[in-house]
Amino acid sequence: MVTAVGIRLHHRKQRGLKTLDVRVKRATENTMRVALWCSTRPELSAVLYPGLPSHPDHEIALATLDGMGAMMAIVHRGGGEAITKMIRRLELITHAPSLGGVDTLVSEPRFSSHDHLSSEERAALGVPDGFLRISVGIEDPDDIIADLDHALRG
Repeated sequence: MVTAVGIRLHHRKQRGLKTLDVRVKRATENTMRVALWCSTRPELSAVLYPGLPSHPDHEIALATLDGMGAMMAIVHRGGGEAITKMIRRLELITHAPSLGGVDTLVSEPRFSSHDHLSSEERAALGVPDGFLRISVGIEDPDDIIADLDHALRG
């Protein structure tokens, strides 16, 4: 049986699909800009994004991916305490346990996906205590960068 609620939900999903391509392209473009900016920051020891030539899998990503996506990561030289302070100073970007969507979000694996591991085990997997995942959204990239800049500078 088809209900009015079911029809409304179906139409809502179709409306979202109409703009999916535009949203993904915008988020991917934003992520490249944010990753390039982050790669200039002395506070960060690593910027992980397959769109950057410095990424170990950059050539594989170029050959296999249709766009580099909107997920990236940074590693703060100051470790976990420094990344926690940075997160507290963010104003536009939201600290969230899950990533994705149209808003820029950050997540710390040491308190989410990797919380069952010790600091040493996480580091051995390439997820040191200063590691932060960033799901870049479709906001103005200058606003995202300004928020990260403010948070990094303290």
